[in-house]
Amino acid sequence: MIAATNTGVVPMRVSKAVWVHDGEANAHFMVLDELDGDRHLVIPICQAQAFDLAASLQGWQLGRPLTYQFTAALVHGLDARVVEVTLDRIVEEVAYAATVKVEGRQRTALVDARASDALNLAVLTDAPVFAAPDVLTYCIGRQAGDSAEATLTRRALTAHPMTIGRVDESEDAYE
Repeated sequence: MIAATNTGVVPMRVSKAVWVHDGEANAHFMVLDELDGDRHLVIPICQAQAFDLAASLQGWQLGRPLTYQFTAALVHGLDARVVEVTLDRIVEEVAYAATVKVEGRQRTALVDARASDALNLAVLTDAPVFAAPDVLTYCIGRQAGDSAEATLTRRALTAHPMTIGRVDESEDAYE
């Protein structure tokens, strides 16, 4: 594991997936909390990624593995492990990118990933999560101001986590 004090990265924890609705705007986010401070990363994600994250955080096991459950099982099946996930860059000022460090018997690999994919995998594998300081600063900056995006992002911080529950015996749903 890379020590945060040696590399300058900030240890984080994936805390929740949220759905925010405000008039005509709907958005899904994953929220990460700084382990040794009070800063937060709020990353926009799609509905399917939010559902998978909420299910993982709540320990749901559905009939068949979800995409990230399959990926975690694949890594384990290859006798490898996810060592850590680092949110290390912003792509085209809109997307968060990550590097997943995977260790196998013969070598260690650094794998490029979308932040949402890497973080969903980190939750399932209990891998530590880090954020580069400039990524954290950028994200916090997007929360400032009066734009619709900034307002939704700030609301995500205080929103209740998505919960997965049964509507009836034959289908799954979330709120």
